[in-house]
This record gives sequence, structure tokens and C-alpha cells, in this order.
Amino acid sequence: MLLLGIDIGTSSVKVSIIDAHNQSVIASAQYPDIEAPIIALQSGWAEQSPDDWWLQTQQALARCHKTGKYNPKDIAAIGIAYQMHGLVLVDKNRNLLRNSIIWCDSRAVALGDSAFETIGKEQCLTHMLNSPGNFTAAKLAWVKQNEPDIYDRIDKVMLPGDYIALKLTGEVTTSPSALSEGIFYDFKENDISSDVLNHFGFEKKFFPEIKPVFADHGRVSKQAADLLGITPGIPVAYKAGDQPNNALSLNVLNPGEVAANAGTSGVIYGVSDQLKADKQSRVNTFAHVNHQDDEKRLGVLLCINGTGSFYRWIKNMFGQSLSYQQMNAAAAKSPVGSNGLLMLPFGNGAERMLNNKQIGAHIQHIDLNLHTPADILRAAQEGIACAFRYGFDIMRETGMNPTVIRAGKANMFLSDIFTQSFVDATGVPVELYENDGSLGAALGAGIGAGIFASPKEAFGAQKKLATIEPQNTQGMEKVYQHWKSQLKTHLDKI
Repeated sequence: MLLLGIDIGTSSVKVSIIDAHNQSVIASAQYPDIEAPIIALQSGWAEQSPDDWWLQTQQALARCHKTGKYNPKDIAAIGIAYQMHGLVLVDKNRNLLRNSIIWCDSRAVALGDSAFETIGKEQCLTHMLNSPGNFTAAKLAWVKQNEPDIYDRIDKVMLPGDYIALKLTGEVTTSPSALSEGIFYDFKENDISSDVLNHFGFEKKFFPEIKPVFADHGRVSKQAADLLGITPGIPVAYKAGDQPNNALSLNVLNPGEVAANAGTSGVIYGVSDQLKADKQSRVNTFAHVNHQDDEKRLGVLLCINGTGSFYRWIKNMFGQSLSYQQMNAAAAKSPVGSNGLLMLPFGNGAERMLNNKQIGAHIQHIDLNLHTPADILRAAQEGIACAFRYGFDIMRETGMNPTVIRAGKANMFLSDIFTQSFVDATGVPVELYENDGSLGAALGAGIGAGIFASPKEAFGAQKKLATIEPQNTQGMEKVYQHWKSQLKTHLDKI
């Protein structure tokens, strides 16, 4: 019995085929090979075509099929993970109305901030646990205000994973987790927020049927099955945003457990059972994959827009001839502190932890006679680690004080320099595991389809690769305090 996991990322779509009996990966592939483009029609905007995600899904799955390692007809259930907060709109014929306004788009900040004030900060933070900020609800409000012809044709409002499920099944569903990440969900009423609907003038009929994350979200249609070479009628049994899914893949499900991820964006994600919110909405709280009305499980999420995206920019500018592995090896030749070179990795839209300010990315204290490429590469990684520390201190203010953080050995955590800088900056050990989003989505499908009795059973074969302990907290503390003072200087200018 096989499980298919689909991870709709910003850079690419990755799929994995998992053997349900031993949770092993039989085949895995992604598409495209180079990073998928982000459409930026204006500064601060970011869009992608949902139809491109669907085509990328087909191409990635075809690559898995070509390995010949399994019979595609043996796939029994499908799980979907996806980039969070994106806005997808379809008409009554389920045709797309526009490109998706994705997570790092900043055009709707003012609309979200206005809603925060008008609805009332206390009301928002006690009921939605967040400011509408720059999330999906505010993006929908932007469409209503600026594209009324499109708005008037809306039949359903979806998140990115909902659209891929629609292409697979012809059905549209949502979940409390998805609605909460869009700031459409009222945790006190356990329903779509009437405050948000009334303030923005949205119609409740825009929103699909609400189901648990682990549930039957529709059956694969014959048309989709023929296109993908799989069996019609199998369920899409799991849908979750990429960060709740990453936490699931690391078996982070209970209060006090914390996961980290440093892909295109950087995230620390901790689980709580308390309906608490950061008063400034710098970190955000959403329904976790296992949240229930009578057993609350909330994901407290710190997001940094520019981590892997910042390091990719550094590669394009300074390391085009190098692989990421070679860049990481070169960075090791520079000492802690990068000989005084300092970088602020904020150049990918409004940063929530900076109160939705856009300060841009900065490289500071360049000494033309001293600094080498190694210093540049290390300073980039240390700058990202310092950004994590800045956000982590905010999470500590909300009561999140983990003794260990779990992370997949992927993306920035493939770098020993970054991982050690992260550990020394936060002062918290990191446990590294072999995992990725498509693996988590596949195992989530197994839970949703009843193939596994519990998450514990689904992740029973998971093995820890290493534990990275703090080594030089004093050295990184000095780096961080200097970094923080430079960040303050830029924030004070806005």
C-alpha cells in the first residue's frame, strides 16, 4: 500500500511515494529544477499561477513514475502540503479568476492594519488570535477594492492546497487550520469570523465546506486519475499549510514542542494549548493539524520572509559558480562574526515580526581591504541566524521556552555553519531529522485515511540524525547584539 505526498512550494513542487508498511520513501522528485518564478508587477507584490502548481505536480509525479520502483495504481491515499496564506479565487465553473496573491505579497498591509484598528485589537487577538495584517483576508479585501469585476465573479475562496485538491477531485473543502491561517476563523465561536465578514463585506458562501485536516477531502476523479496514471476514487485525506505540515513531519504535535524550517522563508513553529496572542501580532497563532474544539492545539508561528531566498540572492551575486555545498564550505573559512561584516536578510516583502515594516536587505561594514568571499558567505548565514534569534525572543515573550528544537536536515540546515550559528544564537539545541514536506504530507494522508491509527504510529520509524549542542554562545551573543543595534537603526528610520 502506497501513499502520495504533494508539497506545493514557492520554489517548486515536490512529491514523494511512501510505503505505508514501513514509512520508507520509495521515490521522490521535484519540478522545476530551477526555482519557479514569482511574478512581481509592482514593488512589494508577489504572485504565482495556480495552474503552474498543477502542471508542476504532474511533472514531478511523472518523474517518480519513471523510476519504475512501484506500481502507481497501488497509491491508496493522497496528502497535500502547501505554501501558506496564498489567495486563490475561482468562479462557479471552478475556473481561475486571477493569479494567486502569495504569502510574501505586501500590497494589503494597510487594509489589514485598518481592520485591526476598526474591529478592535482586543477583539482580533482574543477571537482570531492575530491581526488581519497581510494575510489572506486582507488580500481578498484588496481584490474587492481594486478588482471589482473579478470580485463579483467569485464563487469560492481557497488556499493553494485547496486548489490542487480541487484539480484532483473536483471538490472544494477547507479546514479550521486553513481558515485560521487566512484570518477568517474565530476561535471563540469555532466558525468563520463574523467580524471579518462584516468589516470587509465578504459573503460567507465564498467559503467551502469545513472539514478536519485529517479527513476525506474528496475522491480522485477519473479525469485526474487518467492524467496522473493513478487509481480513480482514492481519497485526498489530508491538507495542511507547509509549516503545520513540517511540524507534523517532525512529530511536533503536543504543547511545548517546537519545529524549525529554513527554506525560502524561515519559521519557528511551537505548539500550545492556550488561546494566546502576541499583542503586536509579530508572531502568529493558527490551528494546528490536530486542533479540536475540545482539545486545543495551536501553532505559534514566527516567520522570516527572507532566509533561503536571501541566501539564493547571495549565491546569484557572489557564488554563481559554486554549489550550495561549496558555498557552505567556503563560509567555514571565515571566523565567527565574519570579520565584522554584517547582513540584515530582509528583502522579501513586509516582515510580520518587524510590525509589517519593509526595511530591505542590507550589507554593512564592508572593508575593501579585509573582507573575502568567505566573509560574505558566512555573514549571510549569521545574519539569517540572528533574524531567527530576534524572532525567537518574541516567542519567548508569549511563553514559548523549548529545551530543544526539531528540524529537518534540509535547506539552510544542510549547512553546518548555519546550524551551529542558529544553535549558538538561540542557545537551544537542535535535533536534526531526515524529513521533508512531501513525506509529511504522505504520512498525513495515511493518518487521514485510517491507514495509521495515530500520528505516533505514522512516525514510528522516524530516526534522529544528530543533536547539535551550543558551542559558542558568547561569541554569537556579541554578533547578535551588534546585529540587533543595526536593525534598530533601520527600523527607527521608518
